[in-house]
Amino acid sequence: MQFEIISLAQIGYAPGGFSMTYIFIIGVSMLCSFVISGTLKRRFTEYSQIPIRMTGAQVAEMMLRQNGIRDVQVISVPGQLTDHYDPAKKTVNLSEGVYAMNSVAAAAVAAHECGHAVQHQQAYVWLGLRSKMVPVVEFSSKMLNYVMILGFLGIGFMHNLAMLWIWVGLFAVTTLFSFVTLPVEFDASRRALAWMETSGVAATMEHDKAKNALFWAAMTYVAAAIGSLAQLLYFLMMALGRRD
Repeated sequence: MQFEIISLAQIGYAPGGFSMTYIFIIGVSMLCSFVISGTLKRRFTEYSQIPIRMTGAQVAEMMLRQNGIRDVQVISVPGQLTDHYDPAKKTVNLSEGVYAMNSVAAAAVAAHECGHAVQHQQAYVWLGLRSKMVPVVEFSSKMLNYVMILGFLGIGFMHNLAMLWIWVGLFAVTTLFSFVTLPVEFDASRRALAWMETSGVAATMEHDKAKNALFWAAMTYVAAAIGSLAQLLYFLMMALGRRD
């Protein structure tokens, strides 16, 4: 399930102007994201050149079948890095490259998305919580956009303590969601790697490369969560400071 949470960092805006603290937070967050994203792309490019005997689609169908899941469909979707599991439609959506490619990288991604399907089948607590949060997070993200517009017009939280607290509350929801996402993603990777090892889909060396690729993919979520938390704390301290 994918949707974008827009933060002030993306547009370079901070309530009350740019403070050195905020610039430092954004700078560190952007640097970490750049390093992790670059490493992830290099790993997946490298591991996409290592062939295995099955395509991503075949890996996904095999993992679902061996876990007794017969009501989930594996489909191809356009784009890159668009791979996701849709619990509402019960589909494992694989990007075109992953769906048709027979490589370690494709197998790792396909197995990871099927890990979410297994979570759904077994009523994994964190996945259920994340799914329940989605409507609230979508609402919060939309309202954050409106608050930012008010800020640009000079009638938002820059000069209004109540609006600043509203911003903090809305941003707290999106931050909480980013942390709830972490156990969901790490557990899906754990399930994927365990299955790849027992099923014999990948040899020992290939398994280690798949593990490394999924680790860096998970680290993108970690960086996003930490960056979101740092910004939330900044806004919270600003609100508390203005109250005092």
